[in-house]
Amino acid sequence: MKATHLIPLRGRSSLALGTVSVIGLAAFGWPFLTDPGSALDSSHAGDAPLLFVAILPLLAAIVLAELTSGEMDAKSVAMLGMLSAVGGALRALGPGTAGLEPSFAIIVVGGRVFGRGFGFVLGALTIFSGALITGGVGPWLPFQMMAAGWLGFFAGCLPRATGRMEILWLAGYASISALLFGLVMNLWFWPFASYGPETSFVPGDPFAANLFRYGVFYLTTSLIWDLGRAVISLLVIGLAGSALLRALRRASRRAAFDAPVVFER
Repeated sequence: MKATHLIPLRGRSSLALGTVSVIGLAAFGWPFLTDPGSALDSSHAGDAPLLFVAILPLLAAIVLAELTSGEMDAKSVAMLGMLSAVGGALRALGPGTAGLEPSFAIIVVGGRVFGRGFGFVLGALTIFSGALITGGVGPWLPFQMMAAGWLGFFAGCLPRATGRMEILWLAGYASISALLFGLVMNLWFWPFASYGPETSFVPGDPFAANLFRYGVFYLTTSLIWDLGRAVISLLVIGLAGSALLRALRRASRRAAFDAPVVFER
């Protein structure tokens, strides 16, 4: 079924999203490009605030660009606020503990129904609001916001489908993206600590060598945790995905997001 693109990603909003994504990729991947002997901060305390300061204005720019162009209205902003608040509240059930991430279902279904631009902003704001509710504010937060934003963005890029096939697409995507979320998120701390010669980052080593060490680290430490998140995401979408899709699409029809605004005298 065709998505209702509440944030269509044209012009300035596309530029803002592209910029914030490039910043995020650089923040996750720069340790692989460091020279031997580079000073590595063990907590990301130096660059995480800068990343956070960069992300929030760019997220606001994505929304404001569509507001000022007339492509997004108050109803769209209200829907974004409501879903991010619900997703943030769900994180209080267990912010990543033992793979319990029911908020992923909100991000995936929101991106599916309202488009990739909406999904990106929804993912980032869900993590942000959840951190405020649970007290999970730390140097990891901007990295979580970026990873969740990408999760919502690509949910809006899934092929068209209806009925059971759509639920299968979403459930499969939710479980795979839950694994990838953990795979990416480990990079915020892995290069800055010592785990042993076979699993630790070595500054200046070839990219392939460090990538192999990271693969060993992931398989031996993080995979089991992320499998729990993948299973929970699969079950939530499989059991509740159809109801969530119907509810959001019904709300979209009643709000008439696609209807042009006409001012009459």
